[in-house]
Amino acid sequence: MTENSRMNIVAYCCEHCAYAAADLAGGLRMQYPPVIKVIQLPCTGRFDVLTALRAFEEGVDGILVAG
Repeated sequence: MTENSRMNIVAYCCEHCAYAAADLAGGLRMQYPPVIKVIQLPCTGRFDVLTALRAFEEGVDGILVAG
């Protein structure tokens, strides 16, 4: 993989669980790759296949749904 072909990953995180953990990691100055974009969801139950398909249509290479 070259520098110009950088991966693009979106993490959909539940605001009560996974997003709180990501926020805590940021407060502790822990780092994760800059290719990961975190999006907060009210609940992972609100995530649907159309959201995933839309992300892939917009050029995302991978998604992570974390609750």
